Amino acid sequence: MIDRCLGRLERLFSVLMVACLALMVVMVFGNVVLRYGFNSGLMMSEELSRWLFVWMTFLGSVVAMRRHSHLGSDSLVQRLPLAGKKACFVAAHLLMLAMCVLMAKGTWEQVVINYGSTSPVMQVSMAWFYASGLLFAVLAGLIVVFELFKLAMGRLDESQLIGVIESEDTPHGATVGGQR
Repeated sequence: MIDRCLGRLERLFSVLMVACLALMVVMVFGNVVLRYGFNSGLMMSEELSRWLFVWMTFLGSVVAMRRHSHLGSDSLVQRLPLAGKKACFVAAHLLMLAMCVLMAKGTWEQVVINYGSTSPVMQVSMAWFYASGLLFAVLAGLIVVFELFKLAMGRLDESQLIGVIESEDTPHGATVGGQR
């Protein structure tokens, strides 16, 4: 159930990232054409592109967290016995959870502080800008907790205990951590 919800959320975020990137390309290219071709431009193009880039980055980070695609090294963990792999998995996930809590706390404070501030050009509350980090922290924290739950319930096999799989170790089209 939760896996299906996370899968749907991952697909939604992938579509939103494509939309953000497409809008950024259209706005920046259009602004360049307007500036050099017609000596004018869209004032909000640069600011909105920056906002879209930040949101796209944090949405992509949630997708990468779900797919175990963040950078990492698995050299040591691969050589450990099963108990060592489990201990490293728990330690890594507890550290990630602690970072998610710190990030959620900090971004929440930024959202509250900037609620009344507006962006210079678009005149939109700056809280929306910082909400991207808050969304990442909360969703990444939930993903981490869910993976710890799956470990506690015995629903992870040994190959899934390694947090990252280096790209040269994975054949093209193979699944990582049981997920594509």
